[in-house]
Amino acid sequence: MSQDPKPIKKKVTVNKPVAGASQRRTFVKPQASFPLLFSKNNYMFMAIGVGLIALGMILMLGGSMKDPNQWDESMIYSARRITLAPIIILAGLATEIYAIFKK
Repeated sequence: MSQDPKPIKKKVTVNKPVAGASQRRTFVKPQASFPLLFSKNNYMFMAIGVGLIALGMILMLGGSMKDPNQWDESMIYSARRITLAPIIILAGLATEIYAIFKK
């Protein structure tokens, strides 16, 4: 028998791409298809207006009687509920209108 030489093993190398400068992942921010209607200041004034309206509603709260058989006009018709709270609500509505029409 003749000796067969052992077959030569071939080395296979795979060049994996190195995640470096050539393979950086970039994230693209999605662009809005339409511009915002108002600026940051407009939204700030709108938030202030909503806050004033909410404050006026909170000032109107209350007026429950401790005794349902007794009527106390000073609890229901106080200056806070019939004067101050509506003025604050109207100021909030005026602020909202200003925020919408401000350029």
